[in-house]
This record gives sequence, structure tokens and C-alpha cells, in this order.
Amino acid sequence: MTTEQILRERSGDKCELCGATEQLAVYAVPDSPDDTAEQSIYICNTCRVQIEDPDKVDVNHWRCLNDSMWSPVPAVQVMAWRMLKRLSAEGWPQELLDMLYFDEEQLAWAEAGIKKGGNEDSVVHKDSNGAVLEAGDTVTLIKDLKVKGANFTAKQGTAVRNISLVADNPEHIEGRVEGQRIVILTQFVKKQS
Repeated sequence: MTTEQILRERSGDKCELCGATEQLAVYAVPDSPDDTAEQSIYICNTCRVQIEDPDKVDVNHWRCLNDSMWSPVPAVQVMAWRMLKRLSAEGWPQELLDMLYFDEEQLAWAEAGIKKGGNEDSVVHKDSNGAVLEAGDTVTLIKDLKVKGANFTAKQGTAVRNISLVADNPEHIEGRVEGQRIVILTQFVKKQS
């Protein structure tokens, strides 16, 4: 069977990201470990255009990722993660990202397509020990932090998983503590290894 036949069968002749049934084609996920059907997805032209040209992105189109991010297919999960990451400033995509869990290999694959973008390299986030922090890392609080605007204190030793980096400020990261998304100063965290 050809790659297209495998993907048509796997997807049920639907876009694996949004569920559309017209103008479908094979899309090789960029920066894949190899060039097999498992590293490709079957998507519609609308998704393809928006993936390839960030200026043509319709944020509301990507609400479909709420469903497709749970696909059992790693290539679909990786593309969902990349699009959610691209749209994370909108708010709702970041909430979906917070729910996703990837093993190290899959996260490395997902991030490989993002790192080429460029300007994240200009701002380097470092923890209290000088270790470089990356999006998706897990950190531990090294002191109790009173959370402004919320009636709780984030306790020393609390693990904050799947952090996000604040693009324009190397001293700030974001993470979820006690169900709330908060900004944390990097000087008060230690990267878990």
C-alpha cells in the first residue's frame, strides 16, 4: 500500500486535524525522525495553507484541535501541539497544551519544528542555578510564593509541570499551580532533571 492509501484508511478519508472531507492530501510532518506513513498525516487544504503560512491562520478554525489532539496517532498529536503552541497567546490553546503529555522523544519531535522559528533564541530563561529553561520543562519552587490576585500561597517544593516561557521577559515563566495559571519569577524555581 502507498502512504496515501495507508493514511486514507487510518483517517477514514477525513482531515486528521479538522475532520474535513474535501481536498485531502498527505502532509509529511516537518522535522520527522523518518519518512514513513507514521510520520505523516492526512489533512485538508485549509489546514495545510494555515500551517504553512502563519499570516493566513484563522484562530477559530483551530478549535478543532480540542478533539484531534487526543488522536492515538503521534504525528497528529505533534502537529496539534505545534499549532496550539503557535496560537498559545490566544488563551484557550494554552489551556489545551497544559492538558497534553508527551514522552521525551515525542516532545523533542514536536519542538524540533518550532525551534527553527528564530526569535525565541534571543531571550534565554534560566532558573536559580543558571540552568536553561525550555517550554514544557518541569520546575520546583524553591521558596513559598504569595500569589497576587489569588488567595493562596504556592508552597516551596511544589512541582510546576509543562511551563511556558514569557517571550519578551527572561525573568518570567508561566505555569499552573493549584489549578490557576500564574507568572513565576525564574529566580524562585529550580529545573527538575
